[in-house]
Amino acid sequence: MNPRPGVDVPDHRGRTGLDRAGRDLDRNPDVVIRDVELTSQGWHVLRRTTYDYRRRDGRWVTQQRETYDRGNGAVVLPYDTERGRVLLTRQFRYPAYVNGHPDGMLVEAAAGLLDGDDPSSAVRRESAEELGVTLGPLTRVLDAYMSPGSVTERLYFYAAPYTPADRTGTGGGLEEDGEDIEVLELPFADALAMVRDGRITDGKTILLLQWAALDGPFAPLAPRTGTGPDTS
Repeated sequence: MNPRPGVDVPDHRGRTGLDRAGRDLDRNPDVVIRDVELTSQGWHVLRRTTYDYRRRDGRWVTQQRETYDRGNGAVVLPYDTERGRVLLTRQFRYPAYVNGHPDGMLVEAAAGLLDGDDPSSAVRRESAEELGVTLGPLTRVLDAYMSPGSVTERLYFYAAPYTPADRTGTGGGLEEDGEDIEVLELPFADALAMVRDGRITDGKTILLLQWAALDGPFAPLAPRTGTGPDTS
């Protein structure tokens, strides 16, 4: 058998053993992993896993599922309660464009993959790169699997205050990574209106804006429901 990049020999990112993910899972006695196949690897990895699953009626069935592994990520909503504003981004997203979005230019909260960092370090990095803002204390809002039927990614949600003095850079993302990001400083009321009328359709951004309105910095009389400050 010829050596398989990403399995037996390093792929273009120096990875091997990409077909091993999940083979040793045993936390759920009703799931037995039988096989993991590497079906595609580019920047991220697509796998086909075969497993036995015990249904609620006791019957065992064999199932196959494809999982897209792009690593975990983190997202942050910087807010300025003094001026009633939030910092967001706008950038082209081809998957949204090909699936019905008018022009593919999505308004989003700044986010990125962890790439080996802890979540709080990742959102500080992404805020500096995408927004040009240096964040102060972070509040951990929630964690969520955004598309659990097929994508393994777990997303860590944060919020953080900022002031005009904290906008220490230009933002825009990294050109060497193909990023071309517009920084948007919006009145919070306008951002909520954009959710209601469909101008903001990104799930992670909607979650953070609604949290900010219901339990976060723009709901001063409501109890706070985040997991608390993260000063790392």
